[in-house]
Amino acid sequence: MTETDCSKSKCKPMKVIGALALSAAVLLMMLVAGPRRGNAVPSFARQTGLPCSACHINPPELTPLGREFKLNGYTMTGIKVISAPARKGTPGLALLSYLPLAAWIEASTTGLQTPEPNSSNWDYSLPQDVSLFLAGAFATHAGGFIQATYDAQTDHFSWDNTDIRYARNTLLKGKTFVYGVDLNNNPTVEDLWNDTPAWGFPWIQSESAPLPTATAIIDGPLAQDVAGIGTYGMWNNHLYGDVAVYRSAHLGQPLPNTGKGFEYNIRGAAPYWRFAWQQTMGNSYLEVGTYGMHVQSTPNAVVGPMNTYTDVAFDSQFQHIFPKLANDILTVHTTYIHESSDLNAFYNAGDASLVPHHLNTFRINGIYHFGYRYDPGIQYFITTGTVDPLLYPAASVDGSRTGNPKSQGFLFNFTYWPVQNIRLAAQYTAYITFNGAGSNYDSLGRNASDNNALYLYCGVIF
Repeated sequence: MTETDCSKSKCKPMKVIGALALSAAVLLMMLVAGPRRGNAVPSFARQTGLPCSACHINPPELTPLGREFKLNGYTMTGIKVISAPARKGTPGLALLSYLPLAAWIEASTTGLQTPEPNSSNWDYSLPQDVSLFLAGAFATHAGGFIQATYDAQTDHFSWDNTDIRYARNTLLKGKTFVYGVDLNNNPTVEDLWNDTPAWGFPWIQSESAPLPTATAIIDGPLAQDVAGIGTYGMWNNHLYGDVAVYRSAHLGQPLPNTGKGFEYNIRGAAPYWRFAWQQTMGNSYLEVGTYGMHVQSTPNAVVGPMNTYTDVAFDSQFQHIFPKLANDILTVHTTYIHESSDLNAFYNAGDASLVPHHLNTFRINGIYHFGYRYDPGIQYFITTGTVDPLLYPAASVDGSRTGNPKSQGFLFNFTYWPVQNIRLAAQYTAYITFNGAGSNYDSLGRNASDNNALYLYCGVIF
């Protein structure tokens, strides 16, 4: 169903249809039965000889084995390896007997409570996107995860998440110490847990629903636009540390980099840090940690006035297994990001009304895993920060009447796995506040609740 003009009275049937669609999707998912699931990259499953559910609860959520597999450079194998021992003057070889390829295709549809002005609603994306993966052990002690994705909105393939590792292990004070070097293109994509931005809930997202404008720099804006190298280590399976540096690596721009057309151009190198402690306590598991990043950037250039961002974040992940309930699992993730920024470049260009700014982002979600089949989850999210009518100006749908970056709401997600490599999901996002207000937030009569979105999704990976 599509509409190009939708008054409040006309939108009532739309709301009813959306509610019925959500109810029908959830009912269908509850009634259908099927085998246990997992949705890791299948090339990992082929390499290890293990089902995807050995490393994932609700992909990309990792199990302890999944974290261990990633920590050790994706190198554990259960298949024949073409190998040769290292000798004097001759390097060794360890090569998988097949090319570790996988593919992923996603289809979806999204309906807003009120369509965007002069736009249709409930448009279908088939595909929403298609990803190709080169993922597995590449050599002795080295492996990786490389993704290229076709996006239907832009109609082209582009380089996506990349994480390449070299890992070793030894003893340190009588305890196991796993250490390595990591190359990646998205801060936090190298992380082992699912409360940091790159692999955080809700795992999937609509390509067409409006999103709040204000976002911390570590919370996605640099994804696939940087190149980073770092070193990491895990001691005694408890204490984890990771430090890295990032440089801008814009896709589609010839070198040397001029910075034109890109909001973020890192000056020098941007340091990233991550420290965490994990502990198993009977049937419970807890991880607590901190991560952050410091970035100096010149918008649309590599010289001139700079914006400076310092993000400091705290996170936790809690899991509890219920043995009396067929080993169902409850998972709770939290993350809090505080960003302090000095926007000298924006201020000098007249795009900000003051230099110092701050942004606070908090998310907490809980997912109950009925075995490896049904995964209902709910998330509360809120972002607040410095009011600035020049940085957050009024505009249709994406703007702010008040110049306030505050956005707040709830996200409900229900996932069903009919087989181990097919994901069906229904997701509903409900906004209390959007870009600074609950009503008429964009100065053109649009309310926060108008952006409430129902997202129906199907993903197949093989």
